[in-house]
Amino acid sequence: MKFDFTFENPTKIYFGKNSLDNLEPELKNYGKKILLAYGGGSIKKNGIYDKVIAILKKCDKEVFECSGILPNPALSKMLEGAKMVKENNIDLILAVGGGSVVDCAKGIAVSAYAEGDAFQRYWINFEDINNKTVPVASVLTMVGTGSEMNGGSVISDTVNKVKAGRVFPSFVNPKFSILNPEFTFTVSKYQMVSGVFDIMSHCMEQYFSGDDDNTSDYLIEGILKSVIHSVKIAVQDPNNYEARSNIMWCATMALNKVVGCSKEQDWEVHAIEHQLSAYTNCSHGMGLCAISMPYYRYIYKYGLPKFVRFAKEIWNVDATGKSDDEVALEGIACMEKFAKECGMITTLKELGATKEMLPDIANSCLLGGGYKKVNHEEILEILKQCYE
Repeated sequence: MKFDFTFENPTKIYFGKNSLDNLEPELKNYGKKILLAYGGGSIKKNGIYDKVIAILKKCDKEVFECSGILPNPALSKMLEGAKMVKENNIDLILAVGGGSVVDCAKGIAVSAYAEGDAFQRYWINFEDINNKTVPVASVLTMVGTGSEMNGGSVISDTVNKVKAGRVFPSFVNPKFSILNPEFTFTVSKYQMVSGVFDIMSHCMEQYFSGDDDNTSDYLIEGILKSVIHSVKIAVQDPNNYEARSNIMWCATMALNKVVGCSKEQDWEVHAIEHQLSAYTNCSHGMGLCAISMPYYRYIYKYGLPKFVRFAKEIWNVDATGKSDDEVALEGIACMEKFAKECGMITTLKELGATKEMLPDIANSCLLGGGYKKVNHEEILEILKQCYE
């Protein structure tokens, strides 16, 4: 382990078929006023809303609802929730939904008592939080982001076409998260496989960095192998509990910071995708999928040994008689083949992007990168290769 690190993760996870039973005892630790945050109404169709409301009523909680939180949660919705929290002196924000709902809940939590422009201060300028925050908890219904066990919050300013992410300190993490894999059974195949590539991308953003031998890379390889194996089963049998539970836990492990320990990390694919979805409102995981293969083909030479390892360990590429370049590129090709077989989207055109958008998307990306520090002109070239 090459770099010193500090690891802290205070989120309590309740995992399994009976995990919702833990909501009632947990609620006793918080005040009377609860902000229930959720999305477009799917939790009402699948019955999860009624189950949660029944528990809240049993605990004699006063419930305020912030509904309509959509994928790529909007700044306007976050500010609406923040206003509700402050005006009603909310004691706990309970997010019931997928990662976008949990992200928005954390945004509400840090913004409710902030002075001035909270989005500019905390997501753009990365200022330290110097105001009161409200505790957050989650009941997860869709997996991929890992937001249930981290301080991450990605918010979209739809007016200015800026999608910004911030990993807040651990005190913003959900205090507890309830993970019942059965709650994900009604998620569409499109949403499920989108979430799976999000998991994979989180792993790869951390994996494709550094030239040292460290435990984190072995953990990442295990998560990648598990999620690849499980999604193949889940695509054929969406109600397979073992496969769906493995995918759910892989999502949590991929971004609860444990596999990032002592890693330099990359996150360029995410930076590009954030601006792609700011312009198209595409599904985050599908955007990552469309960008990843061209991006990795563009930068693999700068981290060639790791890409060779990736090809061998994750995709079982036989290196006999092949150059390192050939092995690395075959590994990327195997990932692209897998993505298509699972029904993932691999071109920007399919996601609603136009050629005219590409320069604006490229120019608005935050620059970073791991093995290769790409500039705006190189991002544009990558986007062109992603287009069709």
